Amino acid sequence: MEYELRGLEPREYQKNIAETASKSNTLVVLPTGMGKTLIAVLVVINRLNKYPDSKILILSPTRPLSAQHRKSLEQYTSIDPEEIILLTGKIKPEDRVKLYETAKVIIATPQTIENDLKNERINLKNFSFVVFDEAHRAVKEYSYPYVAKRYLLQAANPLILGLTASPGGTREKINDICNNLFIKSVEIRSEVDEDVEEYVQPVEREFVYVDFPEEFKKIKTLLEEVLKDDLYWLKDHKYLPSYRPPRKLLLDLQRRILGKYSGSRNFSLFWVMVRTVSAVKIEHALELIETQGVEFLYDYLKKLVVSKKKTDERIMKDDRMKEVLKRSEELHSKKFDHPKLKKLIEIVKDLIKENKKLKIIVFANYRSTVDRICETLKNENIKTEILIGQTMKEGKGLTQEQQIDILKRFSSGMFNVLVTSSIGEEGLDIAETNYAIFYEPVASEIRTIQRRGRVGRQTMGKVIFLITKGTRDEAYYFSAFNKEKKMKKILYKLKENGIDRKENLLDWTS
Repeated sequence: MEYELRGLEPREYQKNIAETASKSNTLVVLPTGMGKTLIAVLVVINRLNKYPDSKILILSPTRPLSAQHRKSLEQYTSIDPEEIILLTGKIKPEDRVKLYETAKVIIATPQTIENDLKNERINLKNFSFVVFDEAHRAVKEYSYPYVAKRYLLQAANPLILGLTASPGGTREKINDICNNLFIKSVEIRSEVDEDVEEYVQPVEREFVYVDFPEEFKKIKTLLEEVLKDDLYWLKDHKYLPSYRPPRKLLLDLQRRILGKYSGSRNFSLFWVMVRTVSAVKIEHALELIETQGVEFLYDYLKKLVVSKKKTDERIMKDDRMKEVLKRSEELHSKKFDHPKLKKLIEIVKDLIKENKKLKIIVFANYRSTVDRICETLKNENIKTEILIGQTMKEGKGLTQEQQIDILKRFSSGMFNVLVTSSIGEEGLDIAETNYAIFYEPVASEIRTIQRRGRVGRQTMGKVIFLITKGTRDEAYYFSAFNKEKKMKKILYKLKENGIDRKENLLDWTS
C-alpha cells in the first residue's frame, strides 16, 4: 500500500526541508505558524513508503499538542485513522503494550515512552522515524535525550526529526540539543528567506512606554541597598565574579550551594547559603515592583513575614525591609496600580472600539498578574478569559480539556481577549490573533519568538510591548533581541556547514 498526502499542497520550502529530513537526523527551526507539522507529515509518508512494515513515533510535551498531531495525520494522509493512536499515561500499562503492537503511528508524551522503555513495555526496533516536537526541551533531565539514545540503540532503520521555533540563543544550548538528538543537519528559515517571504504576513512592532512611579522608586532604592549588601559579600568572598551578576548566575550559585549544604550540612557554607538565598529573594522583589506593581510585591512580602524559614526571618528583620513593607502596605491600601495596567486597558478598549471582532492575546509572566488583568478587563465590560496550566502538586488551574474548550471558544469569536501565562507560548493551537501584547518583555529569546508567533499567520498582525522606563523591562527586551540575533547566526552557519558530531560546536567562531 502506498501512503499519500491528501487535501493539501505543501509549500516549496516545506518540500525542500522534508527532503533533507528524510535523509538524515534533522533539526528544523521555523517561526510558529510556518507549518513545521506538515514537514513531519511529509517525512512520515516517506518513511512508511520506504519501510512499509515499520512504525512511527511522534513525541510532544502535552496532550493538546499530541492531539493536534493526530488531527493532522488523520486529515492530510491516507493512513487508516484507527492505526493512529494517541497515548497518555492515563491508559493502563497493559493496554499500552497492546496498542504498541497494533498501531502504525503512535503519538505520545515523552514521559510515557520513557517509562515504558525503562519497564520494557515497548521496543523501538521497528520504528523507522521519531519526531521530537518542541525540540528545545531536549536538554538536562527531560525525557527526550533518553528516548533518542534508546531509539538509536534499538532501531533497525532510525531517523530523527526535531521541530522548534527556537532552540536557544547560545552555542551551548544548540550544541546540547544537537548532541542529545543526534542531529546531523540543520534546516532554518526566517521571515526574510526568499522561499518563505511570500507566505509570511508582516508583523508590526510597537513599543508603549510608561513612567516608573516616584512612589515605586523609593521602594526600589531600599531593595537595591539590601541586595547590594548580599552581592558585595558574595563577591568579596569569591563566590561571584562581579558585584552585579546576571540573575541566571545567581540562581546557578543558589542551586550549587543549597545542594552542597543540604547534602553534607557543611556549616562553613551556612552564610554563603543565607546570603545567596537572600539575594535571590530580594532580586525577585525588585522584579515584582519594577514589572508587576506594588500589589504583587506586598503579597510576596507578607509571605516572607509569616514564613518560618530562618532566611526569610533574617530578610524581614532588616530595617530597610520593614520600611519597604510599610510603604508597600500604604500604596496597596490606596489601590496604587502599576501604570502598565492602566495603559493596557486603554490600548485594549481603543482596539476593540475600532473592531469588535478583534482577537487579542495578552501575555503575562505571573499567574496572579493574569488573574488581575482578566478581572480588570472584565470590569470594563471587555469579554476576556484566561488560559493557564495546571499545577501538578496542588491540582489548581485548568485541565487540558478546559484549555482546549477555551481555545475553541476564542477561535469562534465568543470573547475578544485571551490572557495567558507561559502555557500560551508553546505549541498550543491558538486561533489566528490580530494583536499580541507583552505585559512585560521576557529575557528568553525562545519565549519571545513563541509569543510573537501568535500573530501574522494568515493576516497582518501587531505585537505591542509594554515597557516601564528605566527598569528591567528594557533590559529583558534587548536581551531577548540580541539572543535571537545570535541564534539565527549560529543556525545559518550550521545549515551551511553541516554538523560533524566529532567536532565541538563551541569551538566555532561567530
